[in-house]
Amino acid sequence: MPRQYPLEQTRNIGIIAHIDAGKTTVTERILFYTGKKHKIGEVHEGEAEMDWMEQERERGITITSAATTCFWDMPDWLGGGKCRINIIDTPGHVDFTAEVERSLRVLDGGVTVFDGVAGVEPQSETVWRQADKYTVPRIAFINKMDRIGADFYADLKSIHERLTKNAHPIQLPIGASETFKGMIDLFTQKAIYFLDDEGKKFEERDVPEDMRALVKEYREKLVEAVATHDEVLTTMYLEAKEISIADLKRVMRKATIANEFVPVLCGSALKNKGVQQLLDAVAAYLPSPVDVPDIEGTDVRDSETKMTRKLSDDEPLAALAFKVATDPYVGRLTFVRVYSGKLESGSYVYNSSRDRKERVARILLMHANHREDITEAYAGDIVAVVGLKDTFTGHTLCDEDHRILLESITFPEPVIRVAIEPKTKQDQERMGMALSKLAEEDPTFRVSTDDETLQTIIAGMGELHLEIIVERMKREFKVEANVGAPQVAYKETITAEAEAEGKYIKQSGGRGQYGHCWLRVRPRERGKGYEFIDEIKGGSIPKEYIGPIEKGVREAMNNGVLAGYPVVDVEAEVYDGSFHEVDSSEAAFKIAGSMAFREAFKRGKPVLLEPIMKVEVVTPESYMGDVIGDINSKRGQVNDMTDRMGVKVVHARIPLSELFGYATTLRGMTQGRASYNMELSHYQSVPHTIAEQIIAGTKK
Repeated sequence: MPRQYPLEQTRNIGIIAHIDAGKTTVTERILFYTGKKHKIGEVHEGEAEMDWMEQERERGITITSAATTCFWDMPDWLGGGKCRINIIDTPGHVDFTAEVERSLRVLDGGVTVFDGVAGVEPQSETVWRQADKYTVPRIAFINKMDRIGADFYADLKSIHERLTKNAHPIQLPIGASETFKGMIDLFTQKAIYFLDDEGKKFEERDVPEDMRALVKEYREKLVEAVATHDEVLTTMYLEAKEISIADLKRVMRKATIANEFVPVLCGSALKNKGVQQLLDAVAAYLPSPVDVPDIEGTDVRDSETKMTRKLSDDEPLAALAFKVATDPYVGRLTFVRVYSGKLESGSYVYNSSRDRKERVARILLMHANHREDITEAYAGDIVAVVGLKDTFTGHTLCDEDHRILLESITFPEPVIRVAIEPKTKQDQERMGMALSKLAEEDPTFRVSTDDETLQTIIAGMGELHLEIIVERMKREFKVEANVGAPQVAYKETITAEAEAEGKYIKQSGGRGQYGHCWLRVRPRERGKGYEFIDEIKGGSIPKEYIGPIEKGVREAMNNGVLAGYPVVDVEAEVYDGSFHEVDSSEAAFKIAGSMAFREAFKRGKPVLLEPIMKVEVVTPESYMGDVIGDINSKRGQVNDMTDRMGVKVVHARIPLSELFGYATTLRGMTQGRASYNMELSHYQSVPHTIAEQIIAGTKK
């Protein structure tokens, strides 16, 4: 079946924001206006179509990124026709940043939603930085203009101060909070008023008298900002010549795609105002797959050799798996972005990350939790595939005769861990399977066994994250479990260079065991991870034993020498050793590598690292003294204090270990009037006295 929609008319976009900015409501309205649904789903009534897990409907938040496809009209100046929009609705809660990260990796453009009252919030900054990392062009939508206290211009100021100076409004609101009636289009200089509750009908009128000076001022700013991105327009602007609307829009599209311009729109998704204009902007200014650079990868056999694939159906297949989900009806679903070539149901593909072939049983086009079978997916498509057994998040699928390895997706390390145990014998058998399936789906969720207590430990990005994992075990896998108190996921590292010898010799009749190596360990910059270096000269250790030595080092890193926490940010270099012609084996060198690493680590002045959280507290001014005093008592550091709509906002860095139960403390201290949110800032050394308590096992 040939391609139905030209690539130029495809948009792969994500809707991203802080929790409660109204992302899911915006997506629901998009589905309503594009004809995908006939009834408007309200998030606060638990009806939203994109939120398809039971916990999402109950909590009114989005946990996993639902993918859906819809259609809208292309603007005439881009040739008209139908625009196919693939939308991924991402979560805004900090515990689910992995979902945002993997969505942005495969998208071409984004709509960032801001709360008209709160402006830029901590998670808005996080998702903005994630989008910067993957150079995703964006449109900003200032939502909730109907709320009391909504202030478009204050929001715009906070975007300029905290995110980018390149954000420019292409609309201005008419009124705010209960007087919000519509918006002014700064291109046409016409006022748009909505005529019905569903926002389907609107009409253009002249700009209200009291807004004319403001509209003139902002239009001049817009024209000047757009003109700077094109030499011809710059000349016309300097010569005070009239620039056509089509030319302004054409250049603005080019600048937006180049990540040099962010168009800002406004509206109220809940009150059905401004979403159709937002859809127009998505079609007009966000890139098609053709507008983004060709995908780059490396040669499977040589990671130094760079390769590119053009975005074309005629190129060999290259696709990236960005999400794994378990569906109650079809089983394991792998969400895939096709970058080049085509994917056909019934065909075999090569997983270059795992070096194995996989069969594509079915290809599904997803709409929230409904699905449609298709026979082929083309370059630029985002689809779900059934039948891939060994393909996980970040894996590359390609043509076996034209192998390529695309850059994988990186995820943050878990910061919180709890012990979990099954309630009954039957639960015990099912729990292992349930946890491994959930870990397959979520790369920031880890499962391990404590070597000493033999307890199962689960780790994740926050208390809510682990709560939802336990809930899903109960609902989807019928596993009841007891969960221990949350613990901090500490890490261990070294602060000095050290070296040590690892020698494993065993003689017990017959063939013996002999492995011997010298290791040097060095500290690495925080966040740089682990590196292994082979500096063996003159064959003192044969090549085939270097791999086992590294394996031994990696295994030793799972449990550090201080308190058994994982080791991070260390370089290990094997530089000398010896072997025995008969007795040496891979197993012996693995043990020697592990022994050498543990001894060198002890000599390298090891320290414990703890997660430090970036915390934002919003509180009435009368409680400021108590809030700041409490932060200081928690080993916290206040970074700054600002005003927002009659309340004070405190930004601080506080160790995670001090924040368990903080919600209750803050409520009690402020009579329930303050709120807070937090996200991981960085890891740093634990003060010596506290480290001693943790190592002694007294600090839980």
